[in-house]
Amino acid sequence: MDCCTRVAEPWDPDAYYAIRPECKDDVPKTHFKPRTGRTLSTRRWHALFSEDGHLDIATGVHPTVKGEVWEFLLGCYDPDSTFDARTQLRQQRRSEYNALKSKCMEMEQTVGSGRLVTTPVITEDGQSAEDLSSVSPKYNMQSNQCKKDEVIMDKEVIQWKLTLHQIGLDVVRTDRALVYYESQENQARLWDILAVYSWVDKDIGYCQGMSDLCSPISILVENEADAFWCFERLMRRIVCLFFPPILAPL
Repeated sequence: MDCCTRVAEPWDPDAYYAIRPECKDDVPKTHFKPRTGRTLSTRRWHALFSEDGHLDIATGVHPTVKGEVWEFLLGCYDPDSTFDARTQLRQQRRSEYNALKSKCMEMEQTVGSGRLVTTPVITEDGQSAEDLSSVSPKYNMQSNQCKKDEVIMDKEVIQWKLTLHQIGLDVVRTDRALVYYESQENQARLWDILAVYSWVDKDIGYCQGMSDLCSPISILVENEADAFWCFERLMRRIVCLFFPPILAPL
């Protein structure tokens, strides 16, 4: 008989997890019920091994639905949620992302422009790098105090803007073999997601390697906001890779 034939196997929980008679009233009944054609049966499990014992699970997920699958695997949506509940949550998150991106656009006009930056846009004291490059050194020294008086910028904004060119440098090096990234618009989309994330999660900001993690999500998740939240959920799971916990003294 074929390994994938939909034949229900008998299921008797007591045969596998026998409960002492005096404890039966205190132990909740199992909610597991085999589902014909969907539950991994003994027959199908054994069929996944080669003749010499190698486990070969080569089913995978088709690229056209991989983004949707990731949304569940990364915890964006509860598997028990309904279509309507997910639609409502999706719209809420998209609105939230648009608000976050709009805030970033106010602070840096390149965000959302279809372009990205690969050179510093600001100095550590909050002055525009473009302004400094357009004046002579002598004039710059004379007006240095004046510029300091004019520049009123939050330290968090300065720190965020200092990371933007580093994000851009990493983005242009990410997955360069892919035709997808021949488009500057697609590069800018990846840059936008990482720039917004860097602003939202100030504890992490941006670290080298994030562009490689975000790239497949940006490619396979059609909506930019949905891609952002997938990446945000991913970072929650792997934050320890960027900031290992400090060992407490013995």
